[in-house]
Amino acid sequence: MSIDGLKIGLRHENSIMVDEALTVPAVSRAFKGFADMPPVLATAFLIGFVEWTCVEALRPFLFAEQRTVGVHVDLSHSAATPIGMRVTASVELAAIDGRKLRFKVVCRDEAEVVCEGTHDRFIIDEARFMARLEKKRKDRAE
Repeated sequence: MSIDGLKIGLRHENSIMVDEALTVPAVSRAFKGFADMPPVLATAFLIGFVEWTCVEALRPFLFAEQRTVGVHVDLSHSAATPIGMRVTASVELAAIDGRKLRFKVVCRDEAEVVCEGTHDRFIIDEARFMARLEKKRKDRAE
C-alpha cells in the first residue's frame, strides 16, 4: 500500500499489561530521582506505547523505505495505573497535512481513562533521514 490509501478516521488499538519494567522506577538509572517513585506506569513508557500504536496503525500504508517519526506530543497522563493492570491505547487519524499526520489518542486502563490528547508523526524516507543524521554527527565532530 501507499500513503495515498491513508484516510482520516483510520483507527488502531494496542494493549499492554503493566509490569515492573514499565514503571517509573524502571525508566532509567540515569535519572536517580525515579528510583524511589511509586511503581506505576511511567509517563515516558505511556508516550512510547502511544507512539508504537500509531506506528502499527501506519505500517500497512508505508513503502519499505518509509518510516514515521514522532514530532509532537500533547498528552495528559491523568491517572496512575498499577502493576498488573492492562492499558489499551486507541488512536484515530484526525488530520493529514502532506507527510504530517495527527492522531487523536485515548488510553484506558481497566478502571478509567488515563491519557488523552494528540500525537503528530511525520513520514520520512529512512535513508535520507539517516544520511542527515550522519552529516549532523560529522559536522559536530569537525
